[in-house]
Amino acid sequence: MVHFSYKVASSILGLLLWGAVFATAQESRKPPAIDFKSQRERMVETQIRARGIADKKVLAAMGRVERHRFVPEPYRTAAYQDHPLPIGAGQTISQPYIVALMTELLDLQENEKILEIGTGSGYQAAVLAEMGAEVYTIEIVPSLAASAGALLREMGYKNIRVRTGDGYRGWPEAAPFDGIVVTAAPDHVPEPLLQQLKEGGRLVIPVGTGVQQLKKITKRRGKIEITNVIPVRFVPLTGSGAGK
Repeated sequence: MVHFSYKVASSILGLLLWGAVFATAQESRKPPAIDFKSQRERMVETQIRARGIADKKVLAAMGRVERHRFVPEPYRTAAYQDHPLPIGAGQTISQPYIVALMTELLDLQENEKILEIGTGSGYQAAVLAEMGAEVYTIEIVPSLAASAGALLREMGYKNIRVRTGDGYRGWPEAAPFDGIVVTAAPDHVPEPLLQQLKEGGRLVIPVGTGVQQLKKITKRRGKIEITNVIPVRFVPLTGSGAGK
C-alpha cells in the first residue's frame, strides 16, 4: 500500500485548485462567441428590407447564406456591416444591399440559368443558388476561383459551376442565359454578354470608370432596353476587351 503524507496531499490539492482557477481565468479571457445569425437577421431588416428590397425570395436567401464564411478571418466580425470588404487579390465582397439589389433586378424565376461574371468570394453565386438558379460563374483570378469553388462545394452547393477565365467573353458553350450579373465594372457593355442573353433575359451590370452606373438591360425581340438604376463603385472588370 502506498501512503501519502498530509503535506504531499495538500500540495497536490493546491495544484489542482490552482489549475482549475487558471483554466477558468483563461476561459473568461476568450472573446464571446459571435452571434452571426442575429447579425444576419439584423442585416436583412436594417440594410436590405428597410431600403426597399421587397422580393421575398431575395430576402430569404440573404437571410440563409452565411456571409461571414465568405469573408477572410481578419474581417469576419465585420461580415454583416453595411460596406464592402477586401477578399484578397485586390478584390472585394460587395456591400450586402448591393448584392440584394442586383439579385432583385435579375427578377429570378425557379430553375433559370444565370451567368455571373466575377465570382470573387462566391457569395453572390451562393445567394443565386439559394434562390434555385443554375449558376455559372467565372473568375479571372485563379486563387479566388479555387478558394470560392472549394468553399461552395464544402457548403453543399451542387447547382454552381465555377470556372477560371476571362469574364468579358462570357461562357458561350453554356449560353443562352436567362440572366447575367456582372460584379466588376467595364467601361462599356460587353457585346459577347449581350449575345449570350436569352430572349427576355436580363443583364445587370455596372458600367463606367470611377463612379459607375448600375444598369439593367433586357433583351426583347432582339433589341435591348436599358434602365439606369443607381450610381455605384465596383472594381474594374479586367480581361481582353474590358477596357476597349
